[in-house]
Amino acid sequence: MNINSPEPGDSTPGDNTPDGPGRLEPAGPVRWGGLLTVLGGIKRVIDRVLAAICIITFVGLVFIVSWQVFTREVLNNSAPWTEEAARYAFVVLAVFAAAYVFSERGHIAVMILVEKLPLNLQRVMGVVIELVVLFFFVFVFIIGGLSVAENAWAQDISTLPLSVGQMYLVLPIAGVLIAFYSLAHLIGILAGVEQPTPEFDENAEAI
Repeated sequence: MNINSPEPGDSTPGDNTPDGPGRLEPAGPVRWGGLLTVLGGIKRVIDRVLAAICIITFVGLVFIVSWQVFTREVLNNSAPWTEEAARYAFVVLAVFAAAYVFSERGHIAVMILVEKLPLNLQRVMGVVIELVVLFFFVFVFIIGGLSVAENAWAQDISTLPLSVGQMYLVLPIAGVLIAFYSLAHLIGILAGVEQPTPEFDENAEAI
């Protein structure tokens, strides 16, 4: 038996880093370990909230579409609110599900060229990509989304007790969440505890 091997329950370097695909187990002290621990805790809470929102929205979407079909085919009187409710529920589900995907860096990425670069250049590319993501979602989703929501705030949805502007608030909210995820990944790459490129997860791909 190797006396230098860690026993179960012993702390190992990297244990205080956020969990998720692409995480490394550094042999030395973790840079910015306290910050990574805080970000990891916040990330886990946001992940649970987003997962719950996606599940509830999906169930609601199934119910709305089922009720629409039932009222149209069985009662011969389609409920007028179901069409717009289904449309907006689908938009909310798509936006928040996209934000949830960014948590695990599961977005579409072409890595064949980046993976051929040396590790240091891969880290540079990883940092550049996360900065581009931050720039896009801050200026397009957050700033642009708030502007669009403000302009459409008084535009009522005829069959729902909401306005178009209120529905557009999902854009800046998702933008803030994705910007947080991107910032967390950026810090993880700079700290050396996260892969420069998203790691392929066979289990997730199979699901």
